Amino acid sequence: MSSTDVEAPPAPRKVRPSAWADLSAIAQTHWLLILGALAIAVPTMVSVAKLSWSTEQGAHGPIMLATGIWLISQQMSDLKPIIRQGRTALALIALLLVLVIYIVARITNTLEAEGFAMYAALVVCFYAYCGMRAVRLLWFPIFYLLFVFPPPDSLLAMLTQPLKIEISRIAVNLLDALGYPVARTGVIIQVAQYDVLVAAACAGLNSIISLSAIGLFYVYVRHNAHWRYALLLMLVILPMAILANFVRVMMIILMTYYFGDAVAQGFLHEFAGLTMFVVALLGIIGFDVLLSPLRRSLDRKVGA
Repeated sequence: MSSTDVEAPPAPRKVRPSAWADLSAIAQTHWLLILGALAIAVPTMVSVAKLSWSTEQGAHGPIMLATGIWLISQQMSDLKPIIRQGRTALALIALLLVLVIYIVARITNTLEAEGFAMYAALVVCFYAYCGMRAVRLLWFPIFYLLFVFPPPDSLLAMLTQPLKIEISRIAVNLLDALGYPVARTGVIIQVAQYDVLVAAACAGLNSIISLSAIGLFYVYVRHNAHWRYALLLMLVILPMAILANFVRVMMIILMTYYFGDAVAQGFLHEFAGLTMFVVALLGIIGFDVLLSPLRRSLDRKVGA
């Protein structure tokens, strides 16, 4: 057998480092930064979980956190090639400002400001180490994760109070036209011998933030490529959220009339909240289906 007949040994395969190896390398290099981030993030997130996530209007927080992390993980392969260090001076100035706000909010027990300041500090650190191109790439997950934190109560009340009054007025007028013994006096809805507070009936409107977040998640995952079409669907989210809360109010009034106040404010009240989410999500999906010809038209224009 000649030497030419001997097969050459196979070339060694290049082994790509695993995700755990990447994380280990990052932890070894930036351990001090990680400890600092954990020092401000953990206490704030514990407070958010106790005071916000345990309420109806904040119950979406864990879902937003999990889906936001998932969105970031889906773009990690695109992120690595564009990582460049950001401007150190700009990052230090921004970090100093948000840390001052964080400290003041922590001392004064202002959870809303504390949560947003903590998150802003983490985003600034991300910019410092990864650069503006990385921030632009992850713009939606960065914006989406803001929904993890509770909005200021005064702002939420200012935005939702007029809607609560109008929704309750329309619901009472509709049921009155259908022959139900229902009326409204100020912030109280009278149905038969029962009284329902408008604030209680329309409490689901406080969840308009979470409904908007879920709608944005659907739009981004489904139609990220068509930003014009995605923008059109985003404009539908708020009306759908209002419609869903109107359905909730109608359900609570009818449950109070047929089953009594105790049942309406108990298990079925919570079920009405779940129904509100389902109605809003199905409304957005239904509108998306109706607009499918427009989406196909955009596909043809992009492919042309």
